[in-house]
Amino acid sequence: MSFELAGTLQELLEGVPLPSERARLIEYARSQGADGRELEALRRLPDRQFRSLDEVGEELAPVQPRRQPERKEPRAESGEPPGGDDYTRMPSETGRVRE
Repeated sequence: MSFELAGTLQELLEGVPLPSERARLIEYARSQGADGRELEALRRLPDRQFRSLDEVGEELAPVQPRRQPERKEPRAESGEPPGGDDYTRMPSETGRVRE
C-alpha cells in the first residue's frame, strides 16, 4: 500500500475514539466520507485493537523493521583462541614492536 493512502486514512480517522477495533475504524471512516479504495484498505487490516493512529499507519504502510525472532545463545568456543592468552591479554608495553 502507498504511504499516501496510509496518510490519507490516518487523517480521515482523526477523532476516532481509541483504542478501536478494525470494524469501528471502518464504521468511523465511512461516516467521514471514505471512498471504496480507502474502506477496502481498512478491511485488509488485521482484526485486532489499535491503540493509536500510528499503529494503523504502520499496518497499512510499514516503515519500521519487523521484529527479529529470539536469538539463540552462542555455542561454546571450540578450543583456545589463536595466539592463546596473547589474544585477549593486553601487552604491558604497548606501542613497541615485540621480538
